[in-house]
Order: sequence, then structure tokens, then C-alpha cells
Amino acid sequence: MDDVASLPAFVLAVLIISASPGPAMALILRRAALRGLRGAVPTVLGLELGLYVWALFAGAGFAALVAASEAAYLVLRVVGAAVLLWLGIKAWRTAWLARREGRTAVGEELPVVVGRRWWTAFGEGLLVQLANPKAAVFMIAFYPQFVPAEGPVFVTTALLGLLQITIETVLYLALAAGVARAGTWFRRPTIRRRIEAVSGTVLVGLGLRVAATSR
Repeated sequence: MDDVASLPAFVLAVLIISASPGPAMALILRRAALRGLRGAVPTVLGLELGLYVWALFAGAGFAALVAASEAAYLVLRVVGAAVLLWLGIKAWRTAWLARREGRTAVGEELPVVVGRRWWTAFGEGLLVQLANPKAAVFMIAFYPQFVPAEGPVFVTTALLGLLQITIETVLYLALAAGVARAGTWFRRPTIRRRIEAVSGTVLVGLGLRVAATSR
């Protein structure tokens, strides 16, 4: 009964957390603006799978070990910063090449993301979430408030994690769909270059913040 009674508070907290700006939001907005809804779907799925892995780690106690170990936390922080910096620099490079070449093709509708492109976008989302040290800290700080210590901790955490990723997937896909509706405008050559430049700056800034921020 206590678990059921705490569900509204859990859902409300998830909604607030999901709306907070961060690497996930930056990736989704960029993919939806430049690739449309179908291009954003694999990124959302990758991010949510990564989040669910952290939820399972939290239930098994691994997330607490990572958060408690200075060496493990440092390694994860460095990897997370490197991933975000790489994505940001990649976006900058795309904007710079588009500006230098000045090709009309840059502003054309992009093809549907299939095959390797689908898995690349999925992998980016998964990697960004798994390499996020704040995810480990978040899980061990957030979930225990809703998981009874005397109950089945792992099972309860896994179910709550499943509820969280379901809520976030719906919200993020709705956001991506809204952005994608203006896709033609976003994919105009000048606008696209600016989106790449701005998203690159945001990702680099987030990477630097991860690198410089302690627990």
C-alpha cells in the first residue's frame, strides 16, 4: 500500500526531472530538428535504455559502489565529459563544413534514418546516458525514497525504473514530434548551421561542466 500511495509523488518527480535541461534534452532537440521525429526515436530509445540500466544497477547496489568509489566516479566523469565534448565538436565541425561548402543540399530534407544511422543515433543516446556520472548519484539519491528497505528492493526498483522510462519516452517523443513539425524550417541551410553551432556549444558546455563538477 505504501508503494501505491507514493506513486503520484514519484510520477510528479519524474515529470519535473524529465523537463530539466541537460545532455538528453540537447541531443533530442538536435536530432528532432535536423532529422525529424523518425531520426529522434533511436536517440530517445538509447537514452532511456541507458537510464534503465542505471536503475537496475541502483537496485543491485552497483550504482552506490560507483558513487562511493572516488576512482570509479572519476573515470566515469572523464568518459562522460569526453563523450559530450566529442558530440559537441562533431556538431561544430558539421556547422563549419556546411558554412564553408555552402551547398544547397545541406538544407534539403534528410533521408529516413535506417540501418547504420539508426544504430549510430541509438548508440549515441545509450553512451551519453551510461557515461553520465550524475545518473549514478541521482539513482541512489532518488529511488530509495520510493523503495521500502524491507521489501524486494531490486524488483521494486526495476518496476519504478520501467515506469520512469515509459513516462520519459512518451514525453520526449512528444517533444521531438513538436520540434519535427517545423522540420522544413529547421533544415533550411542557414538555420541548420545555427542549430549545429548552438547544439555543439551546449554539448561542449555540458561536457566541461561534467569534467569540472565534483559530486
